[in-house]
Amino acid sequence: MDDLRPSWSETESLVALRSAMSAAQRVSPVVARRAGLSHSELLALDHLSRGPLGPGELARLLELTTAAATGVVDRLVSHGHADRVPRADDRRRTEVRLTESGRAEVVQLLLPMFAALQSLDETFDDDERAVVARYLRGAEAAFEAVAGPVPLRQPEEPSESEA
Repeated sequence: MDDLRPSWSETESLVALRSAMSAAQRVSPVVARRAGLSHSELLALDHLSRGPLGPGELARLLELTTAAATGVVDRLVSHGHADRVPRADDRRRTEVRLTESGRAEVVQLLLPMFAALQSLDETFDDDERAVVARYLRGAEAAFEAVAGPVPLRQPEEPSESEA
């Protein structure tokens, strides 16, 4: 079995990165369960915390079909965490917005982690932060080499049914 493993050594930083990744992978399911949300609903709240999105754009960011994303939005609306509102620039189209209760849900569940990360960050000087940021960006590029790039927010084009 050892001959199938590439010849590389795990440095302390690689062991720490693997451990951090393992811990990070547990956060979303635990937080979603505590909030009574699915993983996709929690991810949708995260995307909506950065600003309103059209349903199609939310589906693309969640990497779901539009039908599946509609179900996610329906459940968030029923929980009171999101609203569908007409777009200001085209009232025939809708966008999904995070409600105050949705924002409070995200903040309440994630604030302890963010506070701990901020406290850790404050223990580094600017040069050390630059090294950490360079390492993490390189790690992100390595992940994307396997999984592809993370979908980014883009302006939504009208679909045939919305135009």
